[in-house]
Amino acid sequence: MNFPIQELPVAGFPKRLLEIPQPPKQLNYRGTLPHPEIKLLSIVGSRKYTSYGKQVVDELVAGLAGHQIGIASGLALGIDSLAHEAALRNNLYTLAIPGGGIDDSVIYPATHRRLAQRILEAGGGLLSEYEPDFQATKWSFPQRNRLVAGISHATLLIEAGEKSGTLITARLATDYNRELLVVPGSIFSKNSAGTHQFLKLGATPVTSSEDILECLHIETDSTPTTIPIKHLSPQESAVIQLLTEPTHRDALIRLIQLPTNEASQLLMMMELQGHIKSDQNIYRQA
Repeated sequence: MNFPIQELPVAGFPKRLLEIPQPPKQLNYRGTLPHPEIKLLSIVGSRKYTSYGKQVVDELVAGLAGHQIGIASGLALGIDSLAHEAALRNNLYTLAIPGGGIDDSVIYPATHRRLAQRILEAGGGLLSEYEPDFQATKWSFPQRNRLVAGISHATLLIEAGEKSGTLITARLATDYNRELLVVPGSIFSKNSAGTHQFLKLGATPVTSSEDILECLHIETDSTPTTIPIKHLSPQESAVIQLLTEPTHRDALIRLIQLPTNEASQLLMMMELQGHIKSDQNIYRQA
């Protein structure tokens, strides 16, 4: 399925990006931008992660499933890609903000082009302030980090060495008055030097998904709140009526007869609210 690159008008910029000291002058996107009701959590960390770092990502993101939370990251090697993958596995919205353009020909790293496509197919999005065919450079990554920190309600730092570039995002989160959450690591690991630095400075320690939900002021009941069927909008009711049998996402979007972006957003919100379920892009009534 083709996901064209679109330029976002300034009036449509995410409000949180307009709050930062150096807001972007232009934004291009593909796929679906985060719904205003979704609270974005950016997850950042070392490219050279440990088995502990992977286990932490998998455990914490799985605990966020079913809540109106989205995962933002930079599509980079390491913790970034693990965060996107975990979001996809748990049916959470995910937004990738790469260090270059978002045309398939320049997605960086090139090994993550398929991951970028899967993000789009799952109703997520790609966002960049660079021209679509811009090749990532050394300076573009630190500049990109301010968008990752700025668009999110909170940033979660998982494994970072003492001089890791990831620490730039963490510092920006505090500069922008965003919540900075840090997962404690082993005192014997070099990958903990950067994370423990921020813990000493007062960042919020995270040892469970409940810590994240509490920070984002999201109810931590085991059963996420849903909207009763009788309160469904006409569009949501139409989707329920279309799902008399399991239907592939692409076919369902065609049946909904809305622009692809709007249809994807509608399906994502209905899944978050527990009205429908999906497995391998096959949708069915909950």
